[in-house]
Amino acid sequence: MRQDSTDSRKALLVWGALAIVYVVWGSTYLAIMITIETIPPLLSGAVRFTTAALVLGLAVYLLRGRDAFRMTWREAGGAALVGLLLLNGGNGMVAVAEQHISSGLAALLVASTPLWLVVFRILFRDRPRALTLVGVLIGFGGVAVLSLGGGSNAADGTGVAIILLASLSWAAGSFLASRIPMPANPFTASAVEMAAGGVGLALTAAAMGERLDVAAVSARSWTALAYLILIGSLVAFTAYVWLLGNAPISLISTYAYVNPVVAVVLGALVLSEPVTGSMIAAGVVIVIGVALVVSTERRRKPEPVPETKPEPAAV
Repeated sequence: MRQDSTDSRKALLVWGALAIVYVVWGSTYLAIMITIETIPPLLSGAVRFTTAALVLGLAVYLLRGRDAFRMTWREAGGAALVGLLLLNGGNGMVAVAEQHISSGLAALLVASTPLWLVVFRILFRDRPRALTLVGVLIGFGGVAVLSLGGGSNAADGTGVAIILLASLSWAAGSFLASRIPMPANPFTASAVEMAAGGVGLALTAAAMGERLDVAAVSARSWTALAYLILIGSLVAFTAYVWLLGNAPISLISTYAYVNPVVAVVLGALVLSEPVTGSMIAAGVVIVIGVALVVSTERRRKPEPVPETKPEPAAV
C-alpha cells in the first residue's frame, strides 16, 4: 500500500514537472517577443543569462559547496563552447528573428532542431533508422513550406533565415554536448553555459551597436525579462534536470513537439498573432516529423556506450 502511494506521488511529480516544461518553455517565445518591444534583443539575452548564471551558480555553491565546481579546463571550455552555440548563436538569433516574424512561427521553425541533429549524425557517419530519415524528410517538408512564406505575411524572409540559423546553432551545441568534455554536475555545466552565453551576447550586442535606454524600457518588458530569468531559465530547467533522473527519456522528449503548439496558442491569444490554415498545416507536418524521429530513436537498441541526455530545446 505504501509502495502504491509512493508510486502515485512520483507520477504526480513527473507530470507536474513535465507540465512546467511544456508550458514554460512554450511560453518563452511570447516572453521574448514582449521583452524586445523596448529592450534590444541581444542585450536582453545578455541580461537574462548572466543573471540566471549568477543565481544558479550561487545556488549550486550553497547546496553542493566548492566541489560542485571542480572541473578541468577542457570541461570548462567544452561547457563554454556549448553555451555560445546554444545561447549566443541559438537563443540570441531567436530574439533577433522575432523582430521580423511572429513568436508562433519562430517556435514552429525552432521545432526543427531534432531534425538538424539527425543531419549532424549522418555527417559524422552514424546510420539512423529508415523511419528516422522519413521523419526528417517529413519535418523539413513542413519547414520548407513555412520558409517559403506559407505561414502568413509575418513570414519575413530575413526572420526565417535567422531562425533557421538559430536552430542549426542550437543543434550543433546539443550535438557537441554529449561528445566533448563537460562538467560532471549538470547544474554546474548549465551555469557555465549560461555565463558564457551571457558574456557572448553582451559582446555581440556591443559589436552590433545595441544600447540599452533604461528610461525607455516598459514595465511590461521588465516583467517579461524577469519571467525569462526566473521561470524560463531557472524553474523550468530545474524541472527538466529532475525529469532526466526520474522519468523515461521517451516521455521527456515530448516537449519537442508540445512547446511549439503552446507557443502558437499563446501568441494568438495574447498578442493576436495571425494563424493561417497553411501555417497550421505546415506546423502539423513539422510536429509529425519530429514526433516520428523522437519516437523511432527512443526505440533503438542500446549501444555499448554511455547513454546521453538530450539538451533542452528551450529559448
